[in-house]
Amino acid sequence: MKPANFLAWAAAIAVSTFAVSITTAEESADRKAMIEKAVGFLKTVGQSENGSFSSKTGPGVTGLVTAGLLSVGLPDTDPLVAKSLKYLESTRHEDGGLYAPESRHANYETCLAMMAFSKVNSDGRYTELIKGAEKFVKLQQWDEGEGLKSDDNAYGGAGYGSKSRPDLSNTGFLIEALRNAGCPEDDPAIQRALVFVSRCQNLESPANRTEFAPKVNDGGFYYTPAAGGESFAGKEENGGLRSYASMTYAGLKSMIFAGVDKNDYRVKAAKNFLYSNYSVSTNPGMGSSGLYYYQQTMAKALDALGEPEFNSKEGPRNWKSDLLKYLSKQQQENGSWTNPDARWMEGDPNLVTGYVLLTLSYLK
Repeated sequence: MKPANFLAWAAAIAVSTFAVSITTAEESADRKAMIEKAVGFLKTVGQSENGSFSSKTGPGVTGLVTAGLLSVGLPDTDPLVAKSLKYLESTRHEDGGLYAPESRHANYETCLAMMAFSKVNSDGRYTELIKGAEKFVKLQQWDEGEGLKSDDNAYGGAGYGSKSRPDLSNTGFLIEALRNAGCPEDDPAIQRALVFVSRCQNLESPANRTEFAPKVNDGGFYYTPAAGGESFAGKEENGGLRSYASMTYAGLKSMIFAGVDKNDYRVKAAKNFLYSNYSVSTNPGMGSSGLYYYQQTMAKALDALGEPEFNSKEGPRNWKSDLLKYLSKQQQENGSWTNPDARWMEGDPNLVTGYVLLTLSYLK
């Protein structure tokens, strides 16, 4: 390289580095402002007197919002968080579960509460509660206890409750809750869950011999292969279950949390699907449906991969910056977020604001 060219190159690098640092500082300030506004909304509008959020739907939203608040740095001594934790404690049952009476979503509600309590248990005060919840969700898992053999498509999965067929979303929350609670990646329940997760992937492989595996074979994930199989993105003419991005990030996250190597063929296949389906403003395969669930799952998965840039077909993307910019534009004046597409409860500003707080916790 000639001296003149070298100097020009060095100057360009210096300018580029300076620009990046300014952008990072601005984004950090934006992130802080978004969090402050969101907390203000939850304090003044979102939380009920008993400490819950949207409790008519059960304690699941409260568990998710509380986990979000703790993830972005609020201490458990903050009145907003302390009231929520007290409410969640009140949902504890003798079987160890944390759920509403006669709930049809007991596994889901307990997993979300576990995620919240695990974030404030450094002194061990919630160890007994968390261990009880851990025992409960493990009993809810579809395995030998339900009379299943390991070759059953439902094996290893988790559903909303013991009577619901398992699905990838609930199984992903199960793995995440168990890991948050301190279970190692080789915990038998997590490894059973990995069996189910692998069968939700459109990838014919030694880990997936389901009837659906070869029909789409694009490396993406769908909702469940159990009970005849279901994908909210629909079916192909050959009966294949279409992949969509929120479930693909859920599958990718779950595999990493369960100890699957980043160079494993299943991880590479999932990343290949996502390479062609990168977005922060839509849930590819589902459009606007489940957008904020998708974003927090995306952030968790890419953080678990440890890759600050994601290689998409448009080129390398700074996914943290992309998410921050999008979320900044979507925040409402009162500090909340909501999805005009209300499917899967995303018309509830408490739920969606909880999702966003979880997303923001990864955008540092």
